[in-house]
Amino acid sequence: MRVVFCGTPQFAVPTLKHLLAQRDFEVQAVITQPDRPRGRGQQVSSSPVKETALAAGIPVHQPEKIRSPEAQELLDRLAPDAVVIIAYGQIIPARLLPIPKYGWINLHASLLPKYRGAAPIHWAIAQGETKTGLTTMRIDAGMDTGDVLLQSEMEIGGRETAPEVASRMAEAGAPLMVETLRGLGGGTLTARPQENEQASYAPILKKEDGHIDWNRPAQEIFNRMRGFAPWPGAYTSFRGRTCQIWGEPVSKTQAGTADSRWKEMPPGTLLQEGNNLYAICGDTTVLRLTAVKVEGRKQVSAAEFAHGARLTKTERLGEAELR
Repeated sequence: MRVVFCGTPQFAVPTLKHLLAQRDFEVQAVITQPDRPRGRGQQVSSSPVKETALAAGIPVHQPEKIRSPEAQELLDRLAPDAVVIIAYGQIIPARLLPIPKYGWINLHASLLPKYRGAAPIHWAIAQGETKTGLTTMRIDAGMDTGDVLLQSEMEIGGRETAPEVASRMAEAGAPLMVETLRGLGGGTLTARPQENEQASYAPILKKEDGHIDWNRPAQEIFNRMRGFAPWPGAYTSFRGRTCQIWGEPVSKTQAGTADSRWKEMPPGTLLQEGNNLYAICGDTTVLRLTAVKVEGRKQVSAAEFAHGARLTKTERLGEAELR
């Protein structure tokens, strides 16, 4: 089967490598995003998919826009049996969809129709899901609305972060994609339409998604910390300065504090008990802080933060925002 591979980030690399290792597939070319400034130094660098393709001697194409006439001419000339597309980063125009014989086959990081959109792993964790999965689908003109081909369910660990789940998913997606392509080629796979009424959405993350609402229960805040790692993270304010927070929910018994004390404290209140630092959350739940990074300073443990700040008994996180 002749395949064009279309993708950009590390999440797509395991599938590309797996396809290259199979004798019954010919990866004709790779299409990936143009080189961009990345990291703190904003140095222009190649995408992980491009680096993988070049190392394997596969031709790489980087159109600024996939809808350009040049991109269509490339696909028409190659006439692939299938285009595998994983986290490419651009919307494919409808006129390009009929070019490959078996269509554009996407690996999506959710059990569609749940969590359609750009950030399915992040939002599944943030919403407290304990299960997720992978879907291969034939893309159409909609946003993740195409017919489903194969699905594979996965557990989400209670402490797993988005990068950890994404790493497992990327590895599991590689054989699922190969199984899908072989099923299409052999005529043994039947596509099925999605149940649109069951759809939910996972929009691209925004900076404000990481803002901590201390009125939420501690478990919800913890889920969002895990889901929004590494960006935008979970942040609040302390004495008028933004700070990133890491922590985990604990019971009031674990915290060693009388239940009546928690009920009297408004959400966001900081309470120091020995070497532990707690924040009161909604529904009188408790978050034990593990690390804090105040803007302009290095990350420190919660104990170091509390010692340096010399907390008063009534101090609150996010208090300036609530006035």
